[in-house]
Amino acid sequence: MDAADLLGQALAKGSAAERQTVSGQVVDVTDTGTVNLDIEGTLAIDVPCADSYRNRAAGDWVAVQLGARPVVKWRLGGDQAPVEQAAMQAIAEDVALDAQVVRAATWGTAGPAGSGWQQVQTLYLRKNSAGKVELYGQLASETDPPPPPPPTRPPRPVSISPTDAGTWRGGRPDEYAASPTQGDWTGRGDRRGGWFYGTSIAAACSGKTVSSMKVAFTRRRGAGVNARRPLHLYLHDYTVAPSGQLNLGDGPEELLSLSVGATGTATLPASWRSQLASGAARGLAIYSRGSRDYMSVTGGRLTITFSA
Repeated sequence: MDAADLLGQALAKGSAAERQTVSGQVVDVTDTGTVNLDIEGTLAIDVPCADSYRNRAAGDWVAVQLGARPVVKWRLGGDQAPVEQAAMQAIAEDVALDAQVVRAATWGTAGPAGSGWQQVQTLYLRKNSAGKVELYGQLASETDPPPPPPPTRPPRPVSISPTDAGTWRGGRPDEYAASPTQGDWTGRGDRRGGWFYGTSIAAACSGKTVSSMKVAFTRRRGAGVNARRPLHLYLHDYTVAPSGQLNLGDGPEELLSLSVGATGTATLPASWRSQLASGAARGLAIYSRGSRDYMSVTGGRLTITFSA
């Protein structure tokens, strides 16, 4: 029986009519879409949510119906519509910029009908770095100024998944850990985990200006305490998993804390993204000592955004 069941039994009044609705705060959103909640100082794990609770995020205050199994009914607070509208508008603008700038194309043996046409002496076309066709018409004389050029756009974001991942203990790979792990739960020695990307990070950044790097992780269930604990992140300079010890680079940085089952994204500091972009560092690792921050973590998908 998990913490959510125990909490529900402790707080339920007995019958459906007597069930309470209380407020709680989302600690984390899990990989299955449930949430970990702080309800009156008690951590409830994997609490299901009504479909109406959308855009779930850590820190949300929600209404929770107690009972044998607590359920999140809705979010408390302000209307989310303006936020959703802004996000939809940004997507629409991105799609519009991807579209070709020519509204229509036709031809015939006679001259075009209507006003504003200019005769082209020479037509040029090319395909740009985004794969879009650009046209340029060279005129004998200009009777109408051309429209402004489209805004300069940064290169599209790139997502890179690790090619390999693992755990090391005692100076060698630990075959008993299925996912990258930090800390020591059994007293047999501290573990360190790593994610490996080959040379793909530096290749993706070559010739571009990196504006951000974010990495997504999910904390596995059944490893360590349920409460939030920080990932102790490091850089490393391996393109592939070593057969001996996984030596650590810069770190630790505590950029992200996760409760059991939770997913989250860490934004890497500027100095780290510079090293990864240049190839001075190649991947990411986690390491801690003792049982307090012991956890196993999956994921490692890196998202890189660029500036124009």
